[in-house]
Amino acid sequence: MDVVTPDQQLARIAALIADPARARMLCCLLDGRARTATELAAIADISASTTSVHLAKFTEQGWLRMLPQGRHRYFQLDRPDVAQALESLLRLAAQDLPPFQASTPQRLRLARRCYDHLAGEIAVAVHDACFAQHHLIRQEDGQEDYQLTPGGEQLFARMGIETASLRSKRRRFACACMDWSERRSHLAGALGAALLSHAMQQRWLEADLDSRALQLTSVGKRQFQAFFGITIGLPCS
Repeated sequence: MDVVTPDQQLARIAALIADPARARMLCCLLDGRARTATELAAIADISASTTSVHLAKFTEQGWLRMLPQGRHRYFQLDRPDVAQALESLLRLAAQDLPPFQASTPQRLRLARRCYDHLAGEIAVAVHDACFAQHHLIRQEDGQEDYQLTPGGEQLFARMGIETASLRSKRRRFACACMDWSERRSHLAGALGAALLSHAMQQRWLEADLDSRALQLTSVGKRQFQAFFGITIGLPCS
């Protein structure tokens, strides 16, 4: 087998980025949010079949991960070093990326039910905080399945959530669910459902009468900050 030298690998990487459509797709994904193949095709102004070929190349290189969610497949950058390299190249090109603009109504975007667990800005912030504080880690055999660290067990115990009983349920314990408004993951599975149930019981959140939207209460604002260290600077009910 021929050994690929560093300069040859560099040339391959450069060729992968050099195509304008592929470059647009990568730049779009630099905000950390996921996109569907259809959205990436529209952004790159190419056909669905060509988009699939490009996505396959990125996936084979290990730059992207594919996140199945119902009938949709989302794609997200999976390598921080790739993102850093692209950011450096954009600085050379003196270009700023346009900010992500969500079209979801604000009352649904802040907090809502996603089946039996929490979704929206608060849910994504909780998910990210759990990883940043090393309360959750990804299981080695599945990127989208999570496990609690000892510190995470203590955190949920302090909240009053008994995690041992959740593991006996006939469902995934903790896993990622793609948030359709934020295009980043929030917490699902038995643990995610238990967190929403607890938040409702303790009146951190209140249900809207005519939609899936949830209203953040002043108590909830304090408790989300106390347990997860997240600051939510929006009006409370």
